Amino acid sequence: MLEECRERICRELDKTVDFWLKYSHDTVHGGFFTCIGRDGKVFDELKYVWLQGRQVWMYCRLYRTMDRFHKPEILEAAKAGGTFLRKFARIMGSGGQWKCAFCLTREGKAVKIQRTIFSECFYVMAMDELSRATGDTDMQLEAEQMMEQLIYWVQVDSSGLGRPHLPGDVPTNSMAVPMMLLCLVQQITEGRGQKVAEKYRDLGNWCVQQILQHVQRDGTAVLENVSFDGTELQGCQGRLQNPGHALEAGWFLLQYSTQWGDKELQKTAISKFVEVPYQSGWDKEHGGLFYFLDVDGNCPTQLEWSMKLWWPHCEALVAFLMAYQQTKKPELLDMFSQVYEYTFNHFPDAENGEWFGYLTQEGKVALDFKGGPFKGFFHVPRCLYMCERILDDLLSNKA
Repeated sequence: MLEECRERICRELDKTVDFWLKYSHDTVHGGFFTCIGRDGKVFDELKYVWLQGRQVWMYCRLYRTMDRFHKPEILEAAKAGGTFLRKFARIMGSGGQWKCAFCLTREGKAVKIQRTIFSECFYVMAMDELSRATGDTDMQLEAEQMMEQLIYWVQVDSSGLGRPHLPGDVPTNSMAVPMMLLCLVQQITEGRGQKVAEKYRDLGNWCVQQILQHVQRDGTAVLENVSFDGTELQGCQGRLQNPGHALEAGWFLLQYSTQWGDKELQKTAISKFVEVPYQSGWDKEHGGLFYFLDVDGNCPTQLEWSMKLWWPHCEALVAFLMAYQQTKKPELLDMFSQVYEYTFNHFPDAENGEWFGYLTQEGKVALDFKGGPFKGFFHVPRCLYMCERILDDLLSNKA
């Protein structure tokens, strides 16, 4: 079974890379188109900074670590994307602090800024990975400088994000923030030695503790939002579950537990962030993972709550396969197999390549574009890339 999975995953990764190489490059202004229809036609020329950074990161990671993608055209595309980002993404925010736009025109003019940290996060990922692929230390320095700005916003003073403090607004620990910072800690420290790892260890530990606060209801649920002191919030916001996000947090925690040899964190990651979200989030009637759930069984207020989206299934595949790799527990491989069957029977487009992103609850394609404001060259190739590498490890050890 593992050999067959690896072969299909390998083919899907090749097809996905080919699709984006063929259709997404803007050879006139640089950067990447991400609003791409089923057949590869660009339907909107806006460029979303999250997705620009993610595509640079993904190209560089493939180029650096997989022989079959170590091609000049992939590196040149990544460099062109990086040049576009460095030239246009950063704009001066309040207090003299750099912010990154959320989206740009095709030519690079800023259209919108979000009062969050995520555009900056993906800028850091792109610059750090591009510096590794090219040897350009200036880009590494840029990544580290932006990282320090992010840490300041999150841990010291968030006023630079431009969010007004309103009297009715309850301070919230959203799981996305510590998750993303933990991802960046792993990115910046990877392969750079013990000194760099120790520099960011306190931040990594802080991120882990912030993530663990989201385990609620006596360990039976992972909630997307909690209070700053780790207690459950009132209302819809407090009851919200996002199974895909919890699963993604699970494999981030597994990676961190491996880096530091923390067996207790490994157990918690698997039992609370891999198994629990799967048990509560799997649609027992139609298959697939729900997008959002209400922990008390109320109808979630997000209109797309019952849809089956590409990225939670990508995160589930990585989480279950990584958990199995680390423990060899057969039940984890069984869960991976169930997610694998659903995913590969519903999301890939056999005719045009790449994956559909948005299905109805019953599993029918609801939106047939391949890329949009939130879907780009990231979750699908990252999942396939990571699964292929884990399967390579499992199969070589099995032999």
